[in-house]
Amino acid sequence: RVEHPAGGYKKLFETVEELSSPVTAHVTGWIPTWLRGSLLRCGPGLFEVGSEPFYHLFDGQALLHKFDFKEGHVTYHRRFVRTDAYVRAMTEKRIVITEFGTYAYPDPCKNIFSRFFSYFKGVEVTDNALVNVYPVGEDYYACTETNFITRINPDTLETIKQVDLCKYVSVNGATAHPHIENDGTVYNIGNCFGKNFSLAYNIIRIPPLQADKEDPMNKSEVVVQFPCSDRFKPSYVHSFGLTPNYIVFVETPVKINLLKFLSSWSLWGANYMDCFESNETMGVWLHVAEKKKGRLLNLKYRTSAFNLFHHINTYEDNGFLIVDLCTWKGFEFVYNYLYLANLRANWDEVKRQAEKAPQPEARRYVLPLSIDKVLESAPIPATPAPLEPGLGHSQGWGSHSFPGQPVLCPCPCPSARMTLPGFLAARVPGLLSPCPAGLRRSPHPPGPHPSRSHLAGVVLSIVISPGVGPKPAFLLILNAKDMSEVARAEVEVNIPVTFHGLFKRA
Repeated sequence: RVEHPAGGYKKLFETVEELSSPVTAHVTGWIPTWLRGSLLRCGPGLFEVGSEPFYHLFDGQALLHKFDFKEGHVTYHRRFVRTDAYVRAMTEKRIVITEFGTYAYPDPCKNIFSRFFSYFKGVEVTDNALVNVYPVGEDYYACTETNFITRINPDTLETIKQVDLCKYVSVNGATAHPHIENDGTVYNIGNCFGKNFSLAYNIIRIPPLQADKEDPMNKSEVVVQFPCSDRFKPSYVHSFGLTPNYIVFVETPVKINLLKFLSSWSLWGANYMDCFESNETMGVWLHVAEKKKGRLLNLKYRTSAFNLFHHINTYEDNGFLIVDLCTWKGFEFVYNYLYLANLRANWDEVKRQAEKAPQPEARRYVLPLSIDKVLESAPIPATPAPLEPGLGHSQGWGSHSFPGQPVLCPCPCPSARMTLPGFLAARVPGLLSPCPAGLRRSPHPPGPHPSRSHLAGVVLSIVISPGVGPKPAFLLILNAKDMSEVARAEVEVNIPVTFHGLFKRA
């Protein structure tokens, strides 16, 4: 039997063990001596507990990875984040807390009456921090998309403590994609209850560390509140746009049925995925607020339906906001295709599902900041299609798509972030990319920026070897100028899929 050359893609979804100490990577090529610091990445590393499997890509327990660079040498280390979900699962040897696509069955030792009364204690939300890592002041936090974030030690990868954002600011959860400004200010967005018990979206700000050394979390505040188009069904929010003067929130037709969410855990045993639904007629609304004044603009833009997870870039240009997005065509929820059974299928079935799923597309929207702006003056590379008028508030203006360039996880060009349209992105052949098929570069060269997988001069990317070979995984180091290979740091252990992270300078 001949193995498929990409047959090793299933290694992305295999449970691995954490390391007791860092291991030395075998370096091929030359690593610049000025490259000093740590690449931190998050992702799932435990895909079952005993005989109980997790079912969705976003269910595996959080594993924190670190590639450390010093004087041309590289070490690799990883540890599981000691969240409540992980510790309780290890203690009870079963899945205890319901995850994104996996329902946690009640303790069989508890009778029906204790399970019934536990319903009135509220929903037990997961703290499985497998999505991203970001700094707040001098501290670092691993996070998912709930109200719980986990403080970690970026040097030892030890877990320090769980933090509940609800205790600091009015949000029921927050995205795993905050914006970190040059001075350390953190902006994020999360769902909340607005006036008259209606739902809304709050932009929160966490200031940088001050001279008094007080935890910046204690000084968190709500900057502005965006209204929700549906009183009991907020849209799923994964990221948002930020410029020096404006905040852009894109409200999509993927909805969370709040009543179902609040009742499902104890009444009929559902998970997070069961609470999502799509509003076929809503389309997409783009909202804008002034960042410094915390004031909504009397402008609203509407376009046809799409899914959105990652903003590529947002910047201002002569009275317009340029909003570059990674979109998925249509209103069907892309996460429906990310169950592990689909991702672990044979290669032909994986490709078939990828072709069936909504297709990714890099898309640009050009938003005028006043209604007297004319489309002919918009700074766009081609003639856009008009957007629909926004409930009489404004004239909607155009978008431009980039066909043939499907991207999944973009990285804003650091020297251009919030001002110019540069970005790097992994190019993927379909929904699933077992390993990067290539990297596409914008005309703007990258500069210093501790985000995603690149910084001054080089691009860093973890690659899982698709075929059978002596080294199952390696860190690829590319020249950011021409995308040529500079070096690779190979390790003897498998590295499962990672989602996001940052580069922490030494």
